[in-house]
Amino acid sequence: MRAAEKVIITTAVTGSVNVPSQSPYLPLSADEVADAALEAVAAGSAVVHLHAREPDGRPTADPEVFEKIVGRITAETDAVINITTGGATSMTMEQRLAAALRLRPELASLNMGLMNFVYSGIADKVTEWKHDWEKPYVLNTYSHPFVNTFDSIERTLRTLGEAGTRFEYECYDIGHLYTLDYFVRKGLAKPPLLIQGVFGVLGGIGADHANLEHMVRIADKLFGDDYSFSAFAAGRDQLQFGTHSAWLGGHVRVGLEDSLWIGRGKLAESNAQQVRKIRGVVEDLGKEIATPAEARAMLALRGNDKESA
Repeated sequence: MRAAEKVIITTAVTGSVNVPSQSPYLPLSADEVADAALEAVAAGSAVVHLHAREPDGRPTADPEVFEKIVGRITAETDAVINITTGGATSMTMEQRLAAALRLRPELASLNMGLMNFVYSGIADKVTEWKHDWEKPYVLNTYSHPFVNTFDSIERTLRTLGEAGTRFEYECYDIGHLYTLDYFVRKGLAKPPLLIQGVFGVLGGIGADHANLEHMVRIADKLFGDDYSFSAFAAGRDQLQFGTHSAWLGGHVRVGLEDSLWIGRGKLAESNAQQVRKIRGVVEDLGKEIATPAEARAMLALRGNDKESA
């Protein structure tokens, strides 16, 4: 692993997993997502990882909604924009790629394997639903896999990569590292790599700290110093895994996509609140927080329009 010169904080602002009935603080409309991203950047996040939703919270792949969000963020900050190609398990690959293909971001997420990605358990915890779409949506994940074939991964690497987009390789299990290694050897995934270890999703590797260290050991074996590492765990273990990643020399990811909480039994009131908390932890470890420009240099990103103007 390339030991982080400074720690990059990524904020995953809204995602497509959590639903409005779980928290009144989840950003939904384009303006709410943009506001939340701007607040996170002001709190110290160098990268914002973006999904989009309809005003009622339903996940959407509509590039026009993404344009509204990205337009405001780029007008007011120099943050690194990371657009999802994961979307939601209910979306086709064409839908999932649409926004990134139109907007050509510096960075895009890329899920490294077909998997069960189950969050039907949300239905066991919600007692009152705000919208009719929510319960069927989460229950559907129990019977429908998250499809990321080798063909779709290659297509994403080729189509977005040709425009200069680099990737946050989301690895939900050890086998996903070997899939990434295959595409590195094929010449399609180009170092320096940004590997995002994802823990605690039902169907993927569990939120066990031994798993995090094992993932880093295997990544070291496969990629040597040609990668940077970041990690998070879904739900209550989010901040612990971010802390562990930073302690190992990696980067961190927070945000309401991954966890709705700020402490035991206490909902986070904003993405920025989570950023401030992990920033304090990282700085207490004696590490500095990376600016967007420093993040670009570490990840070999092409730079935004402001920098090239």
